[in-house]
Amino acid sequence: MEPLKSARKVDLQDSGSDLSEQIKAATQETHVRAENTDLMTSFQKGQITRTQYKVLLCSLYEIYTALEEALDRNSSHPAVAPIYFPQELDRTEALERDLEFFLGSQWRSKVIVPAATHRYAQRLREIGKVKPELLVAHAYTRYLGDLSGGQVLGKLAQKAMELEGKDGLAFFSFPGVSSANRFKQLYRSRMNSIELSEEQRREVLQEAVDAFNFNIQVFDDLQKMLSVTSESAEKPKGTSRSTPFPPPSSVQLTVGLCVGLLTVGIGLYNF
Repeated sequence: MEPLKSARKVDLQDSGSDLSEQIKAATQETHVRAENTDLMTSFQKGQITRTQYKVLLCSLYEIYTALEEALDRNSSHPAVAPIYFPQELDRTEALERDLEFFLGSQWRSKVIVPAATHRYAQRLREIGKVKPELLVAHAYTRYLGDLSGGQVLGKLAQKAMELEGKDGLAFFSFPGVSSANRFKQLYRSRMNSIELSEEQRREVLQEAVDAFNFNIQVFDDLQKMLSVTSESAEKPKGTSRSTPFPPPSSVQLTVGLCVGLLTVGIGLYNF
């Protein structure tokens, strides 16, 4: 496992008093690193297959399940309560509907995720037990990113996979949010009102950087996992164990999809 890179040193005064602005400053380098990949253009061209999308949904499901269980458990914590919006933001049930659409009623037995996804989920469970205030970093980077880029990515996915209607795309839909822009303003205001010591604030900033790095590691592991699947598919029949996913037509497109959905997590800087 590649070690998580530390947040660059940030002068809390110079970067502003708002936590949202401080997160933006602290994660600037990691944000650029995640965004400036050559394969980003693959997703932007809408080159997505159902196989690639299924694999990503599995990882998103484990990540959001861990995050939302931790938020539910700590809903009354002073650092979590202000940004706790389960009816408006929760993604777990939406992902369950999408997985059932693509994998069938027995989808739970078909979910496969790479090691990086397990590490990410484990981190969310860990801080939920010992330092719930750090959940703020993950909730902010994920949910506001979802709201910022979800509509565009949803349309790209729908067109590329030739889906009719909204079936299979519940992850991108937020029926409890009438105006994404107004809700993001409310969310930032609530988050900026959280009282944190200087040490806690620095830990939240580092956790935001770690959140980006966890996502990048998930992306890398998905690439490796699908590369192995592709190689196995080329072996003579009977030499490899079958998986619930057919071999991808192009691992490059899979990577493009994963990077593209990383922009959901980093899209919060684009509003």
